[in-house]
Formats: sequence, structure tokens, C-alpha cells
Amino acid sequence: MKVFIGYDFKEDTAYRVCEYSIKKNSSILLDIEALKQQDLRRSNLYWREKDPLSSTEFTFTRFLVPAIMQYQGWALFCDSDFLWVDDVNKLFSQIDNRYAVMVVKHNYNPKLITKKNDDPQYVYPRKNWSSMILWNCSHRKNKLLTPNLVNISSGEFLHRFMWLEDSDIGNIDKSWNWLVNWYHHGNPSAIHFTEGGPWLDNYKNCDYSIEWNQYNNARLLNN
Repeated sequence: MKVFIGYDFKEDTAYRVCEYSIKKNSSILLDIEALKQQDLRRSNLYWREKDPLSSTEFTFTRFLVPAIMQYQGWALFCDSDFLWVDDVNKLFSQIDNRYAVMVVKHNYNPKLITKKNDDPQYVYPRKNWSSMILWNCSHRKNKLLTPNLVNISSGEFLHRFMWLEDSDIGNIDKSWNWLVNWYHHGNPSAIHFTEGGPWLDNYKNCDYSIEWNQYNNARLLNN
């Protein structure tokens, strides 16, 4: 199964822990690839100028996944600020070919005006839906996502999945994209430090920081 994790050089440690945690808990072999903007630029798949509203280098590159996969099969994308604490194969078992994408349909309206390293916090419909996507790359509607369309389209168009009908978007339980400080009741399978995680000075003692540090320490011991 192909897994893409967004990569931003400013949060390399977050990426490393995300990758380690997903491998550590997986019962199947995974092909994991860092979605690096510089590589996509060299491959002529990505050429748009930096958007001042982008908080990471993979704000838009995630929408290139179907093209990278040559519009074949399924693939998982997640932001780098995830900690996986359950077997990702349980998520893959929910794949349904009726849908073009499957996501956690959050109703997320944060009150804070900044996140992470004092980056602006923007509120918009379907916020964080695109932070973890099961992509049905073979779906006919995802073939509309050519590199050219991804490079010229607005953030609104892409992050709200506006090339799709609502019926094309499947639902995944919130445990697979558990927003720290937003969800409080239940058992997370994939913890998402969307406002900032323990690798940042301002969030060293945030919720689930103990778990994140345990994985980070185990990763360092195994390197």
C-alpha cells in the first residue's frame, strides 16, 4: 500500500516520528514516500509560486497524489504532524471504490488565531478534511486533477474538494484523524497535532506529548 506523508524541512522531526509510528504499528508492508515540494518541482509536477496563506510546503502538493500514482489504485496521504498509534491496515480495510476520496469530515472551528510557530490560523469550510485523505486514484473524477489544474487552482477549490460532488466523498471515523484539543471522548488511532506538537517549544507539554515522545525516543534508539 502506498503512503505519502507531507514533508516540510521546518518540521523534519515531526515527519520522522510520523513515518516511524505508522511503520511500527502496521501489520503489512508499506511503501512510504515523503511528499517533498523540491522533488516535485524538479519533476515538473509542481511550479506554482509560494502562496502567502500556505502554512506548510505540502499545502497544495497533496493534490498531486493521483497524478503521481498515474491515476491507478489507492493511496493514503497524511500531514507530517500525525502520530499513528493503531494499525493503518484497519483503515485500508474501509476502502470503498464508490468514493473518489475518503476523509474524516470534521466540524472544526478553532478559536485560536495562530498555530504552531505563530502561523495564522484560518477558518474555512471543511477545514482539516484534507489533512488525511484516502485517495481512490483510479476514480474517473480524480483524473480531473491534472498537475496543471493543481498548480492553477485556488486553495478553496482544492481543500474543499470542489471538483467532486458531496456523494463522491466517503466518511472515515474521527479516530483516524484525532484533532488534539478538539476531540476529547474516544480512542484515537491517528493523533493529529494540528495546532502544534511536542517538537515545538510552545507545545512541549500538549495533550499526547508523552505518547509522541515515547515514539520519538524509540525511533532514536532504533536508528
